[in-house]
Amino acid sequence: MNILVTGGAGFIGSHVVRLFVNNRPQDHIYNLDALTYAGNLENLRDIEDATNYTFIKADINDLENLDALFTTYKFDRVIHLAAESHVDRSIKDPLIFVKTNIIGTVNLLNTCLKYWEAPFTENLFYHISTDEVYGSLGTEGLFTETTAYDPNSPYSASKAGSDHFVRAYGETYDLPYVITNCSNNYGQNQFPEKLIPLFINNCIHKKALPVYGDGDYTRDWLYVVDHALAIEQVFTNGTLKETYNIGGFNEWKNIDLVKLLCKIMDEKLNNPAGTSEQLITYVKDRPGHDKRYAIDATKINKALGWEPSVTFEEGLRLTIDWYLANSSWLENVTSGNYQLYYDAHYLNA
Repeated sequence: MNILVTGGAGFIGSHVVRLFVNNRPQDHIYNLDALTYAGNLENLRDIEDATNYTFIKADINDLENLDALFTTYKFDRVIHLAAESHVDRSIKDPLIFVKTNIIGTVNLLNTCLKYWEAPFTENLFYHISTDEVYGSLGTEGLFTETTAYDPNSPYSASKAGSDHFVRAYGETYDLPYVITNCSNNYGQNQFPEKLIPLFINNCIHKKALPVYGDGDYTRDWLYVVDHALAIEQVFTNGTLKETYNIGGFNEWKNIDLVKLLCKIMDEKLNNPAGTSEQLITYVKDRPGHDKRYAIDATKINKALGWEPSVTFEEGLRLTIDWYLANSSWLENVTSGNYQLYYDAHYLNA
């Protein structure tokens, strides 16, 4: 098959692309990414010369180019990860989230309909979404696949809208799709605007660790490698027109997570105990901040046999070890030099 992965140079996308390139040598994996601030081709250096891999610099909002790409490469299946994903950025600029997450998704859906032929036997539109579409939980309960949508930020509203469009195209046009909604991802190659890599970097440089509000917000954390494996399971064996929630069974209050991270960082950096924890600084809460997310991943576990391979502390230690061993990657990202990689390695190829 010719498999198109959108957003494949991003954090989650790069792990999915690597897994599919390595595990599916019979298929050709096309990585389409606009290389905005969070897209980093250095994430994929190890497979960039693979014979079953092609990178395409393109924007899902360029409908004419999408049309040309489907004509040229004849994509059989799409794994759609391209998205704006940072809540704080969505509060400052909601419109870019509408353009990318909703209009970009509809552009892809329309292009698939144009080039795929009913009954779509070999086709699949796999849409990757988030648990944030469900809103905020109280102290009890879990998000299931039938939880009503109740988004509270421009980001989560834009992802909810894209989910609705995918389902609507399945019902209206019989387009074959699956949707997965995941909890907070963490792991190697994550852009350091997100909590864990930001705090790792700040601990290294002894900078403040900004914690929103009282730090009592609770999230379920999913190791990105486990998420990629779950995506492969759903892609291969998932039931069409079904939704699967993917969670790590790892609920942590933000402040407890930060204190654990500080403890491990002090061990790794040979700091006196408590050094990094002294960097914690409580800052003004952000608007519309959801109190608690927690996913019930029973369905994917029972239907497809997937479960996380690591505990949160194991995954966090693996993540910290990777960032400490890849200081040049972190320096390139924080300085912006990573954005020169495409020019150096693709424009003159």
